[in-house]
Amino acid sequence: MSDKNQRYDVVVVGGGAAGLSGALTLSRARRSVLVIDAGSPRNAPAGHVHNYLGREGTPPTELLAIGREEATGYGAEIVEGNVVSAEKVSDGFRVVREDGSTVHARRLLVTTGIVDELPAVEGLAERWGKEVLHCPYCHGWEVRDQAIGILAVSPMALHHALLWRQWSDDVVLFRHDQPDFTDEEYEQLAARGVSVVDGEVAALEVADDRVTGVRLAGGTLIPRAALVVQPRFTARSAVLESLGIRPTELEAGGHVVGTYIAADPAGATEMPGVRVAGNVANLMEQVVGAAAAGLKAASMINMDLVTDDTRRAVDARRAPFSAEAERQVAERVLGDRRHGLQETSR
Repeated sequence: MSDKNQRYDVVVVGGGAAGLSGALTLSRARRSVLVIDAGSPRNAPAGHVHNYLGREGTPPTELLAIGREEATGYGAEIVEGNVVSAEKVSDGFRVVREDGSTVHARRLLVTTGIVDELPAVEGLAERWGKEVLHCPYCHGWEVRDQAIGILAVSPMALHHALLWRQWSDDVVLFRHDQPDFTDEEYEQLAARGVSVVDGEVAALEVADDRVTGVRLAGGTLIPRAALVVQPRFTARSAVLESLGIRPTELEAGGHVVGTYIAADPAGATEMPGVRVAGNVANLMEQVVGAAAAGLKAASMINMDLVTDDTRRAVDARRAPFSAEAERQVAERVLGDRRHGLQETSR
């Protein structure tokens, strides 16, 4: 594979919901599209995708398989691998893969998502996406009326406790390593029937492949069926940073909750020709929203390419006639077809 013979209108970096949605949109617009996907979707530990109209309850791997089939059905190419960097060149971008191979793209759509960085509590990572949760709209229904714990790791803990109370009347807030709450905050928690447990959380207790409780550093075990945590959401931004596009910190309640790539509502970054979609640009986006963002960014990429195609065609039309100019126009317009008579079989 070389930069000379692997040229695409658009290279999509990341093959999740946003990337596949963008690839589908661009392929249907008759663009040449390559999706390069590392094969490590963020929601792989989860059993099902929720709040996706028409696909409610679909397993994440099944949703991706459907998306791949749809995109390739319109001509998109999908390969597995990591993109390590990208470079701006005169007529687009040179994309470098982990194996050293390169491809050329007129435009880039980066949908690399984020990494969930979890607190250092024993057993937490192993149950992530199962009984260790963060989004009530994604998983609240599945643990409704169960014993839910909230692990305080930021000033947003109060908000999370009151929010998850919507799904269960048995909610315990573990203060863990956070400062004490104010009298007003305690009043709000008491009014909603949320209990507060002091002391650092040391580990999760698991039996029969399910969380059964939360163990404090002092040894006390509090029975719980699920534990809510707020990870630090870190943008997978290495490819973008290789282009000089730096992530921005997102704060909530005076606490940094993650990083993201700043972009306009249609995914345009500070570098012309590079758009982003999905969680890499919006930390709180759910799967259906990521797919919608991919569609929007892709439609704007196509319009950008239409503008570029038109400019090139006008320049070619205005240029003095030459054999080379004629050849270039024929290549662009006819592809394998040529002006003049074609050889016929006898």
